[in-house]
Amino acid sequence: MAWKCLLVLTIAFSAGQLYRTYAQTSSSACSDAKTCGECISLDSSCGWCTLLNYTDDTGNPQCDLASSLSQRGCSQIVDPDSTMVVRMDIPLSNAGSTPQGQAVQVRPQQVDLKLRRGKPVVMTLQVRQAEDYPVDLYYVMDLSKSMEDDLSKLMDLGDILASEMKNITSNFRLGFGSFVDKTVMPYVSTVPEKLIAPCTGCEAPYGFKNVLPLNENTNLFSETVMNQRASGNLDAPEGGMDALMQITVCGNQIGWRENARHLVIYTTDSSFHYAGDGKLGGIITPNDGQCYLDPISQNYTMSHYLDYPSISHLNAKMRENSVIPIFAVIQKEFEIYNNLTQYIEGATAGILAQDSNNIVQLVKDNYSKITSRVEVVDDAPENVTIDYVAHCPGGQVTPGSQVCEGLQLGDTVNFTLTITATGCPPNKYQQFTVRPIGFNEELKVNVEFACDCDCEAQKVENSQVCSGGNGTLECGSCICNPGHYGRYCECSSDDPTLEDNDAPCISPNTSIVCSGRGSCVCGNCICFPRPNPSEVVSGTFCECDNFNCDRYLGELCGGSDRGQCVCDEYTRRSQCRCRSGYSGDACECSTRVDTCMTGDTICNGEGVCICGECKCNAGSSYRGALCQDCPTCSGQCSRNEECVQCKAFGTGLSKADCDKCPFPVIMVDNLEIPTGSERCLAEDEDDCSIIFTYAKSANGSLILYVQKEKVCFEPVDIMHVIIGIVVGIIIVGLALLLVWRLLVYVQDSREFASFEKERAGTHWGQNENPIYKPSTSTFKNPTYQK
Repeated sequence: MAWKCLLVLTIAFSAGQLYRTYAQTSSSACSDAKTCGECISLDSSCGWCTLLNYTDDTGNPQCDLASSLSQRGCSQIVDPDSTMVVRMDIPLSNAGSTPQGQAVQVRPQQVDLKLRRGKPVVMTLQVRQAEDYPVDLYYVMDLSKSMEDDLSKLMDLGDILASEMKNITSNFRLGFGSFVDKTVMPYVSTVPEKLIAPCTGCEAPYGFKNVLPLNENTNLFSETVMNQRASGNLDAPEGGMDALMQITVCGNQIGWRENARHLVIYTTDSSFHYAGDGKLGGIITPNDGQCYLDPISQNYTMSHYLDYPSISHLNAKMRENSVIPIFAVIQKEFEIYNNLTQYIEGATAGILAQDSNNIVQLVKDNYSKITSRVEVVDDAPENVTIDYVAHCPGGQVTPGSQVCEGLQLGDTVNFTLTITATGCPPNKYQQFTVRPIGFNEELKVNVEFACDCDCEAQKVENSQVCSGGNGTLECGSCICNPGHYGRYCECSSDDPTLEDNDAPCISPNTSIVCSGRGSCVCGNCICFPRPNPSEVVSGTFCECDNFNCDRYLGELCGGSDRGQCVCDEYTRRSQCRCRSGYSGDACECSTRVDTCMTGDTICNGEGVCICGECKCNAGSSYRGALCQDCPTCSGQCSRNEECVQCKAFGTGLSKADCDKCPFPVIMVDNLEIPTGSERCLAEDEDDCSIIFTYAKSANGSLILYVQKEKVCFEPVDIMHVIIGIVVGIIIVGLALLLVWRLLVYVQDSREFASFEKERAGTHWGQNENPIYKPSTSTFKNPTYQK
């Protein structure tokens, strides 16, 4: 239990330390702001006090932690929160329950945000794949010579596709287009005859042709495909990226509806050209992503003038126009196009049979992939971050996810968006969108960055508060006119570099103005007053005070009777000036030595007295509170035992030697051991023990106290001891032998009983040796009695 309490206390202490560190850091960051707008833009925890005399009264900056401003009595704090207003919030609905094509799949549709840096807004975005939602399906085909055999399969495709898609939506339209490649070398042969007929029965090469715009007449699709002829080119990659770009951006010519799902079926048996490949044909102008379909022929007219589009450019345009491609390609090209789907939002890929007979199934399977998944993306500006939490059907909640999968048509998914501003851009009004991939609907977000204070609109120019009109009073602070500076614009100078120049107020080897405890006024530090009038901040750079010295027992410098906190004139730091009788950083030490005395000697002569306690010399063998103990020294007992024998009992030393003993011996009946002494034993000539102790007199001389009665012991008969030991050994040996014999007997008895039991239960049977052969043999005469 104790360790749990200790753990809780440790965690609490650490949390407190972290909070204090954070508060100090945040407060320091806030205090650098000069205006209200700058203050609220620094950090979400910063606030601005608009009281005119707040800094003068409290000695703290107008920009500080909002909590600190409130604690210090500021009643007018600017600390705005981020806000959200929903401008459009039409409920979700299916196509069948609204006018044709007007299903609502994203909610809300528009919000206005006012974002302050670091203060997030949390909102919920709902998305639902509407049932019976219109579908526009455009089929674009590679009509190079190698795909000629696939054309016949497409003749019946219109009716089959329409039949299958009616199971998904009642509003389905189908279109058709084809592509080959750019009509320049080395993509196609530029021999005049080849430009007319690159192969027998082939059509002239072209980049892309919008053969049949989107419509509901599936019979027309079959007739159009029947009239198509293949063309030819030279290199293996095709110009399909040109075709996809034109299909995407030429909405009017293709026939894309605004309220429909836009799908493109792209079939080919080859890879594709992309940005940079045009240089092979001398085409260096980048693709501009514009529509260049001839209104009459519906052919791509800039094929031989513009380079192929890049994949990222194509993806951006498809995202902009909500177009989703389905790549139906042969087995050997599948890996290329499957990798391509990773760079185009919502794209899928499938393997096309050699004669394209599985195209309908590919469309069904990939359409199911598209509609069973919802992924939201955004184009938030640089200074905005969005954190997502996906709430998918079945109660699955995934923080950090923008995707829900395994959906059925009609399922509603929710995304929690935490939108946070990370800075203040030059343009404080911006707009971005959040939308599901492949949807024509989106959430439009209008953002206003809260980087200015409302009080800034109420500024007073040439205010008398600012030293008689030398500045503008704004949010309780003076913004000085040119040539003036200072808190109230009270300083003036023709040198513009002096304005906001705090260098004279910064102590050497630091970067903090007035040590963070004052304001720089006209090049001089004016130290902030303290709430406690007895506490004073002083010094050229406000570096000194009389309240930051070390403490002892909770008191500054141990209390007024021990010392006083002053500013050292040399170090310019606060330190304790101790009164007579005390020393130490916090005047915690007494200079008295009476507690260190052993007689008339300080610390037994083996140490020094510090703060009333003995500190034994480093090289000394003496230890203890008074340095009186010496574990490795020969003690007083052994040094004085001979003197005790001769002086107390007249034995041992001769009389001449005994007279040399320099201390008195006092005989006592009952020996008491003085503090700091020990009980001594000494053996005399009669093998008796003399018991004595010692002490020091007031003048430090040694006194011995001896017990009158010696302790003597009668001698032991050695023979009896020897006999006893021998007899004991014999008895123990016999006992061990008997025990061993008993254990052997018990073990033998058990084994014999086991043998008898086994023998009694054994039954022997009579059997004939299988390899025995009798000595006689009998044979029968086969002709006997015949």
